[in-house]
Amino acid sequence: MQRVDVAIPCYNYAHFLEECVESVLSQAGVDVRVLILDDCSPDNTPEVGMALASRDKRVTYRRHAANMGHIATYNEGIDWAGGDLFLLLSADDYLLPGALGRSAELMRNYPDVGFAFGNALIAEPDCIMSKRADPLGDNNVHPMQILSGPQFMRLSGASNLVPTPTAVVRTALQKQVGGYHKELPHAGDMEMWLRLASHAGVGFINDDQAVYRRHATNMSLQYYGENILSDLRQRKKAFDILFSHAADNLKKDEVRRLLARDLGKRALQQAGIAFNNFDIATAVAIQRFAMEVSPEVRNSVPWIKLVCKQTIGPKYWYALNSIRRRVAA
Repeated sequence: MQRVDVAIPCYNYAHFLEECVESVLSQAGVDVRVLILDDCSPDNTPEVGMALASRDKRVTYRRHAANMGHIATYNEGIDWAGGDLFLLLSADDYLLPGALGRSAELMRNYPDVGFAFGNALIAEPDCIMSKRADPLGDNNVHPMQILSGPQFMRLSGASNLVPTPTAVVRTALQKQVGGYHKELPHAGDMEMWLRLASHAGVGFINDDQAVYRRHATNMSLQYYGENILSDLRQRKKAFDILFSHAADNLKKDEVRRLLARDLGKRALQQAGIAFNNFDIATAVAIQRFAMEVSPEVRNSVPWIKLVCKQTIGPKYWYALNSIRRRVAA
């Protein structure tokens, strides 16, 4: 059996920790090892973590003397890993039965694959499963799909395509490409998957692999003021860092242009949302950012739509939209 090392960062998630750890220990067909990384949690994580470690020799509990933050904690987990495969699993998420076995089988059958991921179920705060994170959607009709690195990068674009609790990485490749960057506290996952894909192929498992818990702080994708501009700028920084670490044989100019164009279009969509919220200054700032990232966006539908809105003005645009919605109803 292949060994899968699972690092579980935990901060203030004692009430989720046991379910998370047990979901790993119950995986069939793989040899698992667990490291609980308690980032100086103020709750009863020490009691829960030490109890789990005392019950099963496959579990190790480690507590930080001071809060180090999630990036340093993630990288500590990477340094610890020594098995065939590696998974970084947040303590508030958990695996579904067979997840690691399916990933291990794919990685065993396809040695050129650097990491594998799959679908995830999304649990709302009331524990009701609301929907599925289906990363490939209509692009996948098979139980399993193998993507080349460039194929994955084109599909991902300027977004995080991978449900993080489903991402099982070949440990040797993870060590080769290095850990997460402290400059990317919110875009680190996206950059990591793109970085791994620049070095190896990617496997997709069309099955529910894990449950991702959605909290009040991350459950909305609605417009959130100037924070969206900070997020977009961090994605751009992620691309800059990516191309300084990507594999030498990657067609960097071609991929950079593709990612920049996708980021520009996504920025324009957010500018449109800001405009609809009558935040004209933020809409203009995001529009300017989109132009800086990819001048090509001036020829895109989102650009034309935004310019039409700006020409008509927010008041009349809102009135026209209200009429359109009433007619459609």
